[in-house]
Amino acid sequence: MALELGFSHVVLKVRDLGVMLDFYTDVLEFEVVDRGPLDLPNRGDLPPLHAEIVFLSQDPYNHHQLAMLPVRGDDDPAGPVDHMAFKASGIDAVRALAKRLGDTGVKIRPVSHGNTWSCYFKDPEGNGIEIYADTPFHVSQPQAIPVDLFQDDDELLAWTTETFSDEADFRPKADYEAERARHLAERH
Repeated sequence: MALELGFSHVVLKVRDLGVMLDFYTDVLEFEVVDRGPLDLPNRGDLPPLHAEIVFLSQDPYNHHQLAMLPVRGDDDPAGPVDHMAFKASGIDAVRALAKRLGDTGVKIRPVSHGNTWSCYFKDPEGNGIEIYADTPFHVSQPQAIPVDLFQDDDELLAWTTETFSDEADFRPKADYEAERARHLAERH
């Protein structure tokens, strides 16, 4: 099976969240679709991350095209991109890539955001990458729960439903997308 990936989103490390949000919402007409505290105390060999994350989109079918983390210091030599994300054709493609990465010794971090089943890893120069498949649900973000991607499809769907169904905005993805499409159509 050929791996077919489509570009999804970028997470930017920013210095001044207010200035960046003003530019992206006022100048480029993105909308803030979610925001909240991101608390990742255990990131393996990475330092803990505690910051607000803001999600922006213009696309009713893509929860976020851009996210911002205000964690970049004035003298931070790191680049502004936290990770690049690519949408896979389905969960089997994510599983195949996760197995391939594991077989070659690349450390992976499988998580579910409720709306995706994701595999995070670094490229040889340390750039963050996320490969994901959509779940059939919308879940407000941020969410990041470790997941066993290698459960069979029925088990994975049941686990996702059980894990995220108590979230206030948990609903079928199609309902969320239709609501976003109506909202964006009303704006224009």
